[in-house]
Amino acid sequence: MPEETNSQSLQSSLVTAAILAIGDELLSGRTKDKNIGHLAELLTLAGIDLKEVRIVSDEEQAIIEALNTLRSRYDYVFTSGGIGPTHDDITADAVSKAFGVACVHDPDAMQLLGEMYKRREMEFTEARQRMARMPEGSRHIPNPVSTAPGFIIGNVYVMAGVPQVFQAMVDNVLPLLRTGAKMLSRALPCPYGEGDIGTLLAGVQKAHPQTSIGSYPKYDGQRFSTEIVVRARDQQALDAAAEAVIDMIAAIDATRVQPNPTAEA
Repeated sequence: MPEETNSQSLQSSLVTAAILAIGDELLSGRTKDKNIGHLAELLTLAGIDLKEVRIVSDEEQAIIEALNTLRSRYDYVFTSGGIGPTHDDITADAVSKAFGVACVHDPDAMQLLGEMYKRREMEFTEARQRMARMPEGSRHIPNPVSTAPGFIIGNVYVMAGVPQVFQAMVDNVLPLLRTGAKMLSRALPCPYGEGDIGTLLAGVQKAHPQTSIGSYPKYDGQRFSTEIVVRARDQQALDAAAEAVIDMIAAIDATRVQPNPTAEA
């Protein structure tokens, strides 16, 4: 019973997330995404499991379908891209339709942007006003870099695609999130290739279901080896699986023909 209770406690503490990156330029290769890796690393540190990443084009229906699927499946959805001043920046419209609310020029956002452009002695054009549009009832995500805010509606956090702005918005979002149990990890060097250890490692994973065991091949120009990484949220589970991996490697060592030190050269 204690193990079952501990497992249930860990399960209840899980927090899940998805990222939806939006933009034709990502799919064409013209722009190399820098936001997914940045956010993934921060979510991992916060104990939030990133479960899925999607990249969709600047097509309203594609955004709506992806967003509705992800927001129903995970605790949080983070989007990047499509909230700028041009005609193909349609994320605010798509998110509004996904939630079934009007897309409006948010009064507070209009004021923020209007004052910013006034200070810069620039015209607050119709195109620039597009950056104040968001689903009715949204909350702002502050943008300390270029003023135009992102927004939050439901469990969806909508942020800019420009990496510097995205990262600044993420810094303002993270303190708002419910975090989960931190993931622990241990890396173990293995002198054998994946082909040698695959079946045995699968057995170790099956025997330690509370862990996630990954294998990462390496090649030094002469021979293959593997780095085995064990992940778990419980230290005892992590240690037990790591010891099983160490025992597995030792068992493989024992089957290999060892040189006879007394044999003549």
